Parts: sequence; C-alpha cells; structure tokens
Amino acid sequence: MRLNNQELGNPSPWEQAGIELPYFDRNAMIEATKQAPAWVHFGAGNIFRAFLAALQQDLLDTGMTKTGIIVAAGYDGEIIDLAYRPYDNLSLAVTLKADGSIRKRVIASIAEALRMDRQEDFTRLKAVFRSPSLQMVSLTITEKGYDLSRAGETLPEVQGDFRAGPGKPASYIGRLAGLCYERYLAGKLPVALVSMDNCSHNGDKLFKAVEAFAVQWTGAGLAEPGFLAYIRDPQQVAFPWTMIDKITPRPDEGVKNLLLEAGCTDMAGKLTSKNTRVAPFVNAEEAQYLVIEDTFPAGRPRLEQAGVFFTDRETVDKVERMKVCTCLNPLHTALAIFGCLLGYTKISDEMKNPDLVKLVAGIGYQEGLPVVADPGILSPRAFIDEVLQVRFPNPFMPDTPQRIATDSSLKIPIRFGETNKAYSAHPTLKVQDLRLIPLVLAGWIRYLLGVDDTGAAFTVSPDPLYESLARTLASLKLGQPGPFHEVLEPIVSDPRIFGVNLYEAGLGERVEQYFRELMAGPGAVAATLRRHLAET
Repeated sequence: MRLNNQELGNPSPWEQAGIELPYFDRNAMIEATKQAPAWVHFGAGNIFRAFLAALQQDLLDTGMTKTGIIVAAGYDGEIIDLAYRPYDNLSLAVTLKADGSIRKRVIASIAEALRMDRQEDFTRLKAVFRSPSLQMVSLTITEKGYDLSRAGETLPEVQGDFRAGPGKPASYIGRLAGLCYERYLAGKLPVALVSMDNCSHNGDKLFKAVEAFAVQWTGAGLAEPGFLAYIRDPQQVAFPWTMIDKITPRPDEGVKNLLLEAGCTDMAGKLTSKNTRVAPFVNAEEAQYLVIEDTFPAGRPRLEQAGVFFTDRETVDKVERMKVCTCLNPLHTALAIFGCLLGYTKISDEMKNPDLVKLVAGIGYQEGLPVVADPGILSPRAFIDEVLQVRFPNPFMPDTPQRIATDSSLKIPIRFGETNKAYSAHPTLKVQDLRLIPLVLAGWIRYLLGVDDTGAAFTVSPDPLYESLARTLASLKLGQPGPFHEVLEPIVSDPRIFGVNLYEAGLGERVEQYFRELMAGPGAVAATLRRHLAET
C-alpha cells in the first residue's frame, strides 16, 4: 500500500490493516478549496499534520465543511518536496495511546502544499490572500519564528525586507506581511492571523512582528498609508490568542516498522538540508487541547465541533498560563534538562526514576498550583494529573529530552519566570520559598556545559543563545569547587533568560549554591537531586 490518491481508490487493504480512510470526496474538497479557500496554515511540521489537519478532517468527514487547508512551508521548504508532494499531500497519523492501543488514520484534508520560497507557489499564495472567502491564517512556526532580531540586532533578511518593501520579501514574517498587503490592496478584506505556537500571548507576538513591517513600509512610502491602520484594526485583521497542546515527536523508527508490517510501503524518513526529519507518517499522543480567542472578523471554521474551545481572551490567557507556566511545559523542561544530564533518551523512561517524578510533581503541585489561575474550562490539578499519570509515562510515545531541550533559552523566561514573578507579587507567598524551580535553573546552566553526570560529553540541543552562553561558561570544568559568581553573574542576572534578575528576585544565590553542588564531580547531579528532594 503506497500512500497516494490512486492507492486509496482500493480501500480494502487499508481497512484490513486497520487504517482509517477519509469519508469525504477528496477531489471535490480540493476543487472547492481552490475556488473558495477558507484556511491557510504556515508551518508544515508534525503538530500541523497530526492535530490541525486532523481537526479539519473531522469536519470534512461529518459534512460540516467542504473545503480543506492550504499549507505553506517557510523556514524549510524541502518539507513540502519530501513529505507532501510525493504522497499527494496525504499523511498517515499514528496515535500512540497510553494503554498500548494504536489508531492509524490517513489524513487527507490538505488541498494544496506550497513553498513560500518558490516564486510560483508564492504567487499562488498571493491569489489565495486576495480571496474574499479566506477566514483564517494559522501558524505553527516555533516561538523563534516571530523574532525579527537577535542579540539586539535586526536580522539581515528583515533589514532587507524593511528597505525593499512588500514586493519580494525574503524573511518569514516579511512574506506574511507582504501577503497581508495583497489582502489590503484587494479591498481591505478581513482575516484572522492565528498563532498556534507555544509562547505567551502569541497573538500579540505575531501582531508586533507583522506591525513592524507595516510601520517600516508605510513610513518609507513603500506601502499605502492605510496599510498600517488596516493591520492595527481588529475589525479587519485580528490576532487571537491561543493555547495548543499535543506532544508530536519526530517520526519514530518503531512506528515506521509497525506501518511496514501492516503493509504500507515507502515509509522511510528523510532528512532535509536544514536537518528536519520528515516522513510520510506522524506519531503523536492521544491527548490534545486547543483553546482559541473567538475573534474572527471574516468568520471561522466550525472547529468547536471537533473539540476546540473558543472563548474570550482572559480565559485563553488563564489556560495558556496554566499549561505553559505550571501544569506541563515547566515539567517537560525540567525532565529535558535532567534527562540529558542523566543520560536518558526517552521521557517515559525518566518517569521510572522516583527522584525525577518527585521533582516534576513538586514543581507542578507544590510550587506551581498555589499561583495558577483556574481558567474554568479546564482543571489545573486534573491537567497535571493527566500529564504525570498518563502522558509523560506513556511508554509508547518516543519523545526525547533532547527534543524538548531545544531552544530552552526562549522557553525558560515563561515556563519558570512567570511563577517567580507571581510569587514576588503574592500577598502571602515568598519567592524565597521556591526550592525546586531554582534547582532546575541551576541544572540548565550545568546542562550548557555539555557534560553529563558521568563526565562524558554530549551534544547540547540547538538554542539561539547557546554559543554566547557557552563562551561565558567556557572556563568551567566538572569538579571545580567554585566559587562561580564571577562567571555566573552575567547569566543569572539576565531577565531575558530567566524572566527576572534572579539576584533581585532573591533566588540568585540559591541558584549559585545549587550549581556548585551540581559541579562537584561525576554523580553530583543525581546526588544533588536526591539530597534536595528528600528535604521537600
């Protein structure tokens, strides 16, 4: 069974293999989407294929919509050439449930797959953005995709786009802003630009990035003056806040073998020149949540019928803070840091270590829950229960601490800094009472040395600040007795990294003390965890 339109015409072998097929007429869906596109998505990665595309398929299967999604890749266009077009834009979604059962489903809701860096594809995107039927433009481009600068300097491709105007942009957000200008020129048509990335107030982050281009272009006379007002008017262009949650690791070799045994062929993964691992299948956990601020000036897909929560901004903010700052992301990052240091390669295996279980439970229940705001639509305690009892221990989920550790410097300010701020502002709680969060922060600095708890070197996961941080820490060696204040002070005091100046918050000295313990020599990481967890 090859994953393409022709082979789906013979459903019998797929059904015998327990693989669910779409119920709708795919050719009719593709034609309807070309005539009246409603949803464009930027970011062709795993969470899109396993979650968002599957949501739209639910609507198509039940007849609640006639159109699919047009997906575009910006950072790594090879994804389209390797994982989409050879398979007629179909995907195999494999859901790995905690009870060991597996759901296999062909996802066929993608009508077109385009590369933003290919001129003919970008021309097609311009036509789509000029269509009055377009309602929603969503994005999963990772948190750093919205950054226009690095280390205080505007990125060169962004500078070039600022000077050149909306005609032929080269940067990711520059291209998006250029497409919005096409929509403006087509009659100031309304649309919602919906970030679905895991960053606080993601709608605001996207708005500020797009607005920056509108400011530059209108100020230099490269775009009509009204374009800036268009971007700033929520009745014309909305930037809803969202919270998304579904663990979607890289394609797993075991899942590939499972599909081969079921009769599927050509399931091999490929690596793009930008080191993105892709395959015709995606593997993901069963649990999933998507909460969206219901602000859509051109209307929206009926995704509430597929389990999506639509609500007000305040509730989205509470859900996002609950998940990102307390109930999942900080726990994930803690496991990622100490998992790398202790030699683990699977999150589920870490959940067999009683010290690591006690660490993340303490961060969630003891230090996080006292300052979390209950959003009402989801219970914070029940959410942590599911994370620690079902999701993280799931042995069938091939997720790795190394993947979760990627871009940690961008995640830590939100995942831990917001809790630090909440304690500082609380009428009765004291930030100095925190014990486990500063232990994780010290562990992250120790992790940056790229030396595990046995003294062996390991590869630190990609991070935009790693090179500069590594230079700062270059003089440190495992086994040094300290003191380390002179080396650590520039890092520990940096609110860009930790959300606050940890010295001013009253945690800097504690982080230094924990770091000194973690540096004592081989075995010090495990010993430090055991010692301080015994005190909690």
